[in-house]
Amino acid sequence: MIDWTSKVGGWVKGITAISVSLVALGVVWQVLFGDAVSFIGANVVDNITGIVADLGSAGLVGLVTIGIIVWLFRHVQSSDD
Repeated sequence: MIDWTSKVGGWVKGITAISVSLVALGVVWQVLFGDAVSFIGANVVDNITGIVADLGSAGLVGLVTIGIIVWLFRHVQSSDD
């Protein structure tokens, strides 16, 4: 019997993978078509640019935050194997 935490963890990993794929697809579509992609619902490139600018202006805290985010993405990807 599969432990419920493993099952929920699998769902979270799946949802995260789908979300990252959708963000990447949104960026590509917005680069290709500009703001004309109406069903995305947001300006993905501007949102990412704003997040990076906020983290960049935060100095050391922003650098630590980026490190944690990169570690989390690598950890999730490596545990899928």
